[in-house]
Order: sequence, then C-alpha cells, then structure tokens
Amino acid sequence: MTITRLNEIRKQRIKKLAELKKLGIDPYPSYFEKKQTCAEATLLLGKKAQTAGRIAAIRGHGKIMFLDLVDSSGKIQVWLQKQKLRNYEITKFLDIGDFLGVSGKVVKTKSGERTIDASEFILLSKAIRSLPDKWHGLKDIEERYRKRYLDLILNPETKKVFETRSKILSNIREFLDDQDFLEVETPVLQPMYGGASARPFITHHLALDNDFYLRISNELYLKRLIVGGFDKVYEVSRDFRNEGIGKFHNPEFTQVEFYWAYADYEKLMKFTEVMLITVIKAVNGSLKVKRLNKVYDFKRPWQRLSFSEALKEYTGINMEKITTEADLKREIKNKKVEVNLQKAVGLGAIYEQLYKTYVRPNLEGPLFLIDYPAEMIALAKRKDGDPKKIASFQLLVGGTELLKAYNELNDPIDQKNRWLEEEKKAKLGVEETERLDEDYIEALEYGMPPTAGWGMGIDRLTLFLTDQPTLKDVILFPTLKPKNR
Repeated sequence: MTITRLNEIRKQRIKKLAELKKLGIDPYPSYFEKKQTCAEATLLLGKKAQTAGRIAAIRGHGKIMFLDLVDSSGKIQVWLQKQKLRNYEITKFLDIGDFLGVSGKVVKTKSGERTIDASEFILLSKAIRSLPDKWHGLKDIEERYRKRYLDLILNPETKKVFETRSKILSNIREFLDDQDFLEVETPVLQPMYGGASARPFITHHLALDNDFYLRISNELYLKRLIVGGFDKVYEVSRDFRNEGIGKFHNPEFTQVEFYWAYADYEKLMKFTEVMLITVIKAVNGSLKVKRLNKVYDFKRPWQRLSFSEALKEYTGINMEKITTEADLKREIKNKKVEVNLQKAVGLGAIYEQLYKTYVRPNLEGPLFLIDYPAEMIALAKRKDGDPKKIASFQLLVGGTELLKAYNELNDPIDQKNRWLEEEKKAKLGVEETERLDEDYIEALEYGMPPTAGWGMGIDRLTLFLTDQPTLKDVILFPTLKPKNR
C-alpha cells in the first residue's frame, strides 16, 4: 500500500472520528468491564459472554455484520444485527484495528463457528492508522524492530518469543527463591563503574554536579551485600555497555547475577546444571534444544574442559609453559598462529583474542570451560595450588557464552594489586579495563566470606531457547540508530 493511499485512509478515519463526536459518542471511553477473554468466550456456548478486543476482520453490510475480534488469548466471531442493536448505525464508522467491547449469547453459526450474537456493543478505541497488510506490509526487518507494536499484532510467532522470555525469567526467579536466595536491587547510577571490563555510558547529575555512570555490572554492589551479612543474593538487572551492536551484543541488556557465600565454583557448576535443566524443561518441554538446525542435549552431566586443554587443542600453545606476555607472543609466532593483537595489551588480552578466534567457535557443548588464566578476570580468585589460573567457568553452547561464574576474590590486598595492573593498561590506552574502586576495597577489608558468583545474560539464553538469529529478535525494543541519521 502506497504512502499516498495510507494518508488517504488516515484522513477518512479522522473524518469518521469527527462524525462520531458530533453524534455525542466518545470514541475513547475510559472503562469497559471485560469479563472473559476471547478464548474464554468461545467456551460459553448457550451462555452470555462479555469480552473485548481489536477488530481483525469485517464481513457483511446492510443489516448484518460479522466481525473477528482478537485479543492476547485468541479470536472470536461477533454477529451484529440491526434488529437487535439500538446503536447499529455506528457500524458504518468501524474499521479494522478499532477496539470493540461486546456482550451477548454465544451461539453456533451454520458453519459451526462459535459466535457472540451481540445484544450490546461499544466502540472502545478508534484506530486512526490502517494496520499494514499481514503478508506485505511489514517485511523490512529493521521496521519490525522500530515498530515492535505492529510486529506483535501481525506476527504471532514474535509474541510467542517474548512470552517465552517472560517464562524463562519467572522460572529462574522461582528456582532461586526456592533455594533461599534473596532478590535485591542495586544502583543503576553509579559514581564508579565496575564488575567488568567495558566502556560505560556517562551522565551528569545536576543537583550533585557530578558525573555518574550507567552500570556495566552489579557485581561489586552484590558482593558488598555479602560483606554485609547476606549469604545468598540475586538481582535481575539492566546493564549498559558503550560498545558495538551485533548478533550477540546490545548496549542495553538483561542479566541475572547471584552470589553465594560459602560456595565454590565446583558447587556452582552442579547448581547450574540443575537450574538450567529445570528452566529448559519448563520452557522447552524437553532437554533437547534445536538451534540453527543443530540439536543440543542438556542431559547431565555436561562436559568439562580446561582453558589450557582447549587452547592447546585448537592452537597448539601450551599455557602451562607461559609466564610472560613475551613468552606467549613467541609461542604464537612459533606455532604460526594468526591472530589480531593490535589492541591486545597484556597477557590476559592476548589470551582473550586467542580464545575468541580459535577456541570459542569450536565449542558446541553444552560444555563448562574451566580454569581460565588469572590475567583474564581481575575479580576472580586464584586456584588453590595453581595460582596461574582462576577458579572459574563459562557455559558454552554452539560457540556462544551463556554464563560466567567464579570464586570471588576476597583478599583486599590482592584485589587492589590486580586493579592497579588494570590501571596501568588504561594509561597505555586500553579503553576496556576495570577501575580501582577504593570503596569496594574498604568493604573487603571488613571481611567477606568465601563466596562464588554467577552471571547469565537473559537475552542470549532466550535467543538460544527460541532459535532466533540475533539479540534484536529477543529484545522488545532493541537499540537502533535513529532513523533521521
């Protein structure tokens, strides 16, 4: 449908709106008692129903009109007859997209379709714009993201994705609540960002005349709560990272993080298996999940592979023999491994590039990749007896990271020294580094018990369980470049 035609339809509907008002009819009344959903109304054969929804189709003319009324539950047909309805004349002002409230007896038509034989109806909202044609009107993918409300109206499969997302979150919350975790809220606006290596968004608080940051993680605040005496805490948080937009990245995203005093990463791996199996069964109905024409079986136990073993398998580099950045660069050259190290400063950053280039894409899983090099995560505790590594794991499926967990570093001196190393990298021009947070160090100095922490991206889990191609398809309103630029 051309823009000219759409504008003409809009003008016609605005004219109808004016005519309704002249007749003393409010086209946007404040309230209608909806006693049943459309789906529930279909079950009341021979009884009175009172429901409401959007007009999806109009058939008939003259003294009889049939409408399809839809809501989030489904559809029901409505039968409007001039001889039964005192306000039948206003049917000429009705259009597809309008919202209507109806009441009447549910009957069966000659074709066997359950239908409300309306004794009363009321216009609840007049739609000024015409809905796009279902088959041709909303094919542009970016337009679907920009106008998600239309995508939800026209594409039932889109709605199902977001219903699944909600179900994933509610099941995670239920599981953690049942395990005696306390749900908490921590600041989104932070005077010091931390908990990850990422660039923050900066904003300015006028009353305090001070810059604040949108959080990149809630980790450091949740661990302050462990210091404060809570043993099990979790948060469903919106986090923000000033980074590129891609298949697996959006600047605004949702995470679940929890922290568990007196637990370790071994315990968390078993806990993760039970938790995700519970969620996947509830959402998927089976532990076999289809994703991009591959099937992943989440039956326990999941494979475990050390970072060192994986690096050696896919690059030939023996991490056990590496001590310095120079050692690793020499091994890369000797093994003729091609990797972009242009922006990689420090041992951890080089390992990260090798991991992203050669290791991660090859790990189908579900698999726990464990015991990362200590230089890769400044907040994680070193392994007992093997201080070159940290007690850590990531869950990988289909070459994608779904979650990360580790034993939390609770030695304030070691933590400060590691952050000072991060600050050195920042002075060399590395943009994504962690900051020295003196207030957090002070909190650790009061003592934090042995603790393990865990964080999972809800967007990525939803993408995986709904078999969607990008994060934009599982975020209701993804971040997009403004249309006028």
